[in-house]
This record gives sequence, C-alpha cells and structure tokens, in this order.
Amino acid sequence: MTMPIINAPAVFAASALAALFVFSAVSAAHSEAPFILAHKKVSLTKLSSGTERVSVTIDVYNHGSETAYDVTLTDNSWDPELFYSVSGNASMSWKKLEVASVVSHSFELECGVKATYYSSPALITYRVATKSKLQEAYSTPILPLEILSEKAVQDKLGLAKSLMAKYGSHISVVLIVAFFANAVASPSKSSAGGGKKKH
Repeated sequence: MTMPIINAPAVFAASALAALFVFSAVSAAHSEAPFILAHKKVSLTKLSSGTERVSVTIDVYNHGSETAYDVTLTDNSWDPELFYSVSGNASMSWKKLEVASVVSHSFELECGVKATYYSSPALITYRVATKSKLQEAYSTPILPLEILSEKAVQDKLGLAKSLMAKYGSHISVVLIVAFFANAVASPSKSSAGGGKKKH
C-alpha cells in the first residue's frame, strides 16, 4: 500500500527555520545567556519483516555563556498512525545543561507503510536563571524520509554493476593471482610440516 505524505508548508518552514537557526547561532555569541543548539539526525534500516527501522538521535548543545535549567526535549513529529515505538521515547529532560556541554537522546521507531515523510524539528524548552518565562529552541530540520523506498537498493546494485564493468578485468586478475599464490604456498606448507615430523 502506497501512502505518500506531502507537506509543502513543512518544507518551507524547515528551510526558514534552518536560516533562523544560522542567524541565531551568529547573534548568540554576543548574548550573556544560555543558547541551545540541537542537531537532529535520522537513519533508516530495512528489516526482513517488511518494515523500516527509524533510528533518531538528537544532540543538544549549550552554546551560550550561562547554564540552562529544566531542559526538556520533545519530538512529536512522528505520526502515530504510521510509526510505532520500538525502544526509548520521543521526549527526555535534564535538570540542567552547563555551558559548552552536550547531551544526546536516541529512540527507535518502525514503519510498515511506503511513504515520503516530512519530520518537523524537535522542540527544546529550558529556563534561564534571570528569567521566569520558559525559553524555546528547535533542532535542525532533516531531509524528507523515503520510507520503504527501493531507490537505495537500486542505487547499490547500479554501483556494483558499474564497478564490475569498469574494474572487472582487474578484479579477475587479482583473484587468479591470489588463487595461484595459495596453490603454490599450500604444498610448501605441507612439506614443511612433514619435515618437522621427521625430526
């Protein structure tokens, strides 16, 4: 069953957020406060059961000049109708995040529906010692996920074929030389072993 998920506004929002992320990172150097940067990364692994494992890791950095308190990470960008949890959960919290320190959180999901999925950035909230209002930050966006796509497999097969076409003769020569060297070495090893027995 093919169920493409198309979300054009999400793509625009992700691009705008990435630009804001870079601008904020530059301006943060001049502020006397915590500044949270978060990097979200996802890897896909096809399983024999016909599903795809989605491994999510989010690294959270304090790039500012003050400690951040009550840091909470939430990644609610995964549609529960498509993804189910395998290990871990999509949220985590830390009591504080010191200056120039980093924490990491990972969890795994599975999906059995072929689709192009757009996952929104994760939300990070934290408190500043001098302010009562809860502060917010967002992780970097990720590229659209091609769930259960055959493209990656086809690309690997195409690469293997092109390598064989280009270097096939070289590989054959190497294999023949290796086989010949092994054949020559084997009798010498046997005779060497026989010599030891005579002594």
